[in-house]
Amino acid sequence: MNFPNKLKQIILSQDEKVIRILNYCLFVAIIISVFLVIIDSVNSLHYTFYRQLKLAEFLFTGLFSLEYIVRFLVAKNRLNYVFSFLGIIDLISILPTYINFFWTGLPSFFILKVLRLLRIFRILKLIQFYAEAEALGEALKKSFHKITVFLTVVLILVLIIGSLMYLIEGTEGGFTSIPQSVYWTIVTITTVGYGDIAPQTALGKFLASVLMLIGYGIIAVPTGIVTADLSNAKTMAKSLKTCPNCLHSDHDLDAKYCKYCSHVLKL
Repeated sequence: MNFPNKLKQIILSQDEKVIRILNYCLFVAIIISVFLVIIDSVNSLHYTFYRQLKLAEFLFTGLFSLEYIVRFLVAKNRLNYVFSFLGIIDLISILPTYINFFWTGLPSFFILKVLRLLRIFRILKLIQFYAEAEALGEALKKSFHKITVFLTVVLILVLIIGSLMYLIEGTEGGFTSIPQSVYWTIVTITTVGYGDIAPQTALGKFLASVLMLIGYGIIAVPTGIVTADLSNAKTMAKSLKTCPNCLHSDHDLDAKYCKYCSHVLKL
């Protein structure tokens, strides 16, 4: 038996305990490596722990490189893995360290290392959170068109109110252009309110007050849309999980066995 086949037996092992341990270890490694990237961006910590951070980065990059090679070797279609979303993320997340090692004059590209967080989705797919992640993904798909229409309306509202504020306040109040006024409108409607620009006239303040009240409603609408679709997705997934033995369908989303007859459930 050649080396790739041995790897397949290990990686594709049906021992659930081994798979969980491997994935939790990988999960911890990803979190720690991203935390170290964040720490390394702080100048005082970068210069104080330069050697330790560099050593840790090389160790984690070596670990993730080994994982990338193993996944490449055991993939059924290696080309598909290389150009898949997670395959590209796997590669991009380790490239910056090698680039900086061979070309020291280039920027650190540390932001690409943070993309390692996206690799957590692979782990979540293999453990008990998969059912919930699948339901959330389905809810977001169903909400896409509603949220797109909603954001289009908000964009139109922002452009109209921004233009009105430019007309009402003018340059004296800090509204020096329509883009500047649109920026203020976005900041106000999202209830952030930096305070760097503020209306001075009574009409401008009235319009700003209305905009702030609209902002609270705007924050609530997308939440309601996604929540409703998420509830529907969970209900649908729950109703689809029917026991082939006793035909009961009242099962939890992540249930593996029928709670009435203990038969294996299949979607």
